[in-house]
Amino acid sequence: MSRIIDVSKSPFAKLKTVPVGAVRIKGFMGGYFETLVSATLQSQYDLLESTGRLDNFRIVSGKMEGSYKTYFPFDDTDVYKWSEAVSFALANRNLPELGKILESVIEEVKAAQDEDGYVGTYLSGDRKRERWMNLAWNHELYNAGHLIQAGVAHKRVTGETTLFEVARRFADHICSVFGPGKREGAPGHPEVEMALVELYRETGDSKYLDLAKYFIRARGRGLASVPRNPGPQYFVDHKPFTELEEITGHAVRALYLCCGATDLYLETGDESVWRTLNRLWEDFVTKKMYVTGGAGSRHDWESFGEEYELPNRRSYAESCASIANFMWNFRMLLATGHGKFADVMEQVLYNGLLSGISLDGKHYFYFNPLEDYGGTRRQRWFDCACCPPNLARFIASFPGYIYTTSSDGVQVHLYERSSAELEFGGMFLRIEQETDYPWDGKVLITVETELEKPFSLYLRIPNWADDFSLRLDAKTFHVEPRDGYAQLTMNWKGRHTVELSLPMEVDFIEAHPFARDNLGKVAVRRGPVVYCAEQEDNPNFHVWTLKIETKRLEEKKEKILDRDAVFLQGTGKAVKLSEWQGKLYRKASKPLEEKVRFTLIPYHMWANRNLGAMVVWLQSQV
Repeated sequence: MSRIIDVSKSPFAKLKTVPVGAVRIKGFMGGYFETLVSATLQSQYDLLESTGRLDNFRIVSGKMEGSYKTYFPFDDTDVYKWSEAVSFALANRNLPELGKILESVIEEVKAAQDEDGYVGTYLSGDRKRERWMNLAWNHELYNAGHLIQAGVAHKRVTGETTLFEVARRFADHICSVFGPGKREGAPGHPEVEMALVELYRETGDSKYLDLAKYFIRARGRGLASVPRNPGPQYFVDHKPFTELEEITGHAVRALYLCCGATDLYLETGDESVWRTLNRLWEDFVTKKMYVTGGAGSRHDWESFGEEYELPNRRSYAESCASIANFMWNFRMLLATGHGKFADVMEQVLYNGLLSGISLDGKHYFYFNPLEDYGGTRRQRWFDCACCPPNLARFIASFPGYIYTTSSDGVQVHLYERSSAELEFGGMFLRIEQETDYPWDGKVLITVETELEKPFSLYLRIPNWADDFSLRLDAKTFHVEPRDGYAQLTMNWKGRHTVELSLPMEVDFIEAHPFARDNLGKVAVRRGPVVYCAEQEDNPNFHVWTLKIETKRLEEKKEKILDRDAVFLQGTGKAVKLSEWQGKLYRKASKPLEEKVRFTLIPYHMWANRNLGAMVVWLQSQV
């Protein structure tokens, strides 16, 4: 079954995942999926070819002469993430042309595998003798992690085992090299840990789980890092994992490590690991996460900063870090069933994650600023191209995140117009969602089943919703949410409807006073969507000088390119910049301001039109 992660036998998972192919998305995220299969995946394959990433495999296998054609030692992972994306897309759509291309790509990877199982195009040829000599920077284990994840996904979706066997042979080779009594080491870039746990789940072979545990426990001894510039903290190698007090270092490395550690907990129940994960989560969401769900405030080493260091114009908030944030919170959700983790998933999804990809599906942000002068635009590709295929595999796998099951029922974590057939209680359950979420808070859920016994349907009540209403089969139903979910328990045999209404009110969010960039400012949020002012919609003043004066904003249905959106409009003041002509400083005085009408758009949709300034945090008198 095409599960993203399979915790069906994980003893410490309270919730169980559902197959990606069991859910068809047709609404807001369905639009991203349609663009993915019609434009993104083909364009990314073309770039894998034109940039030499696939040629690297052909050179190693002897099909082509030459030397390594790209720059970074982890460029193989772009091929693997793309392969995983196509695999999950195939779970929901018949894509014969892309399927054939994927088969050809798998053959190139297979042909480049060494006799001992090693796969890696960078450390081949004259560099072969350098294998396993520089774990901090050569990314061999990171490469292996993405290969394993692609192989597992492809097997689960298609039933084919070619890529899976390539990945397993590489994993076996790694098991023969590292571990107690063998070579000491730990990944400079965590990723392989969660992949090894998933390989254990797929095969039942405990040596993969044991190696994941070893890699996590080996940190803090200098085995994954270099002593200077940037130093062990960047690699999250400055302390043993269970002694970490704060989320720190390279944002993607830290969050991927937390993903792997959560996977380890789900299998072992290690309480020291669990305490650490909760400690790091609290530090992250209360002191170091952007209002968009973005992670990593510094361009310097793509890292977390100090507590409350959340600059806007120079925010990094790498797209991969947003994906890692979502992935970690999903795993924490599986371990607890608590809605606070799904709330963070939603927060990053509709804001700092989807901002990473353009509406045409062919351009990408590597970093995601919350304020811009107008020069930042999404790019078609990057020399370091980790984000584009990572976004592709996320969108392709998204249907697998909407629902979970448990011993007593079915959980609805995310709202999306969709249809699902889920296995529960030995029978199949059909769930339909009709909604225009996240633009509208009304969700109509239809449940059909032949199951005779009662069970619970859990509906997440988002933390932004001050109120909600429920109707069950056209009758008002009162329930007090627990751990972020409204629980409806009954015998669902036949066909039943649930109407959930979440009032989509406009909220003005303020930041902790130690977040100095945001003093005297507010971020505007409607439902789960964070808004920004973009110059395109506000040509008569500079959006950086906008000051909101009223909490009453008008809602207006609009489109950006071909995508529906809700714009917000209101009145405020803006500084007349003419009085600053030729001046950088002046004696303090009341600025000359003018009344203006302003328009705000969803942050994740900015930079899809003409160049212009953008700002999320706005001056406010409300």
